Amino acid sequence: MRLVLLNPTLRAHDTRHNLSVIESLAEGVVGGTRPDDVLLLPEQFTFDDNKEAYAGFLGKIANIAGCTIVGGSHHREVEGKRINTGIVFDAGGNEIATYSKLRPYFSERNIVSPGEKFGEFSINGKNFLVVICADFWYSDILLRASVLPDVILVPSLSVSRKPGAEYSRSLWHHLAIARAYEFGVFVGISDWGEDSVLPPHRTCGVGGLADPTSLDPPLFFQPVSEAGVSIFNLDFQALEEFRADRRLRGFFWK
Repeated sequence: MRLVLLNPTLRAHDTRHNLSVIESLAEGVVGGTRPDDVLLLPEQFTFDDNKEAYAGFLGKIANIAGCTIVGGSHHREVEGKRINTGIVFDAGGNEIATYSKLRPYFSERNIVSPGEKFGEFSINGKNFLVVICADFWYSDILLRASVLPDVILVPSLSVSRKPGAEYSRSLWHHLAIARAYEFGVFVGISDWGEDSVLPPHRTCGVGGLADPTSLDPPLFFQPVSEAGVSIFNLDFQALEEFRADRRLRGFFWK
């Protein structure tokens, strides 16, 4: 199984541009994916709050890429309140899960209400947990998972008040590595690229994979390539060996 992560250059309130960029990146992985692979989109890549339009685009990307699509997120009305939410589609275009942002961040709190839908799904016996952006920073949210996840997926829209991206990007990468080791999971993040346009904030391009099975420190976190898309192999046998070793030493949470 492989994980496709994105770090595209997007623009606030320019949905047409963003969809075109993501579609182009999805076309670039054609032939390199299988139906049980997973492609993760960034948080709020679209500013269209229409569910049908959002779901239609996800179905299109699933058809292009030929794999499961974890649809980042968008804002829309659900049961009388506006929330930050997303859908998972399998390679056949079937909805298999939904999820929402439980703890909106910063100025977003003036726009959306906290969601309630926890994002969990399975592919070929492997468990996935989806947490939107800032939710990843709360370990108590991760502990609510009904089963131990094998992969934590984080659709993100990173923001920073610093003049450069390095500060926040370093924090994100360190957190992803820590979570990967603490929970014994792969952590995949898709984000808005560093050069994205999001006035008055800056984005940081934190996308990449944290892999606790690596023995090479520079590979503990592997960023998405400068092309804005990378495909990562997920070695679940190595992950089970990592967990078994941690359990043997009494150094694993489950």
